[in-house]
Amino acid sequence: MFPEYRDLIAKLKAVDAHFARLFERHNELDQRIRNLEQGIENGDSTTIETLKKQKLKLKDELYVMLRKAATA
Repeated sequence: MFPEYRDLIAKLKAVDAHFARLFERHNELDQRIRNLEQGIENGDSTTIETLKKQKLKLKDELYVMLRKAATA
């Protein structure tokens, strides 16, 4: 996610606890979605859709934080 911000992501994860929590939650959602899609976990398409929306919302929040930090 956001390869152009790889260094900044590492820095923010180290110094910004809120950013680190959001980033970790995004990764957890990503893994859960993959597990559901691969049948490792049980779930229906509505659950997957809901999780994808949550993940996208987090990604948007993270992007805003990255853009703000990049210009600071």
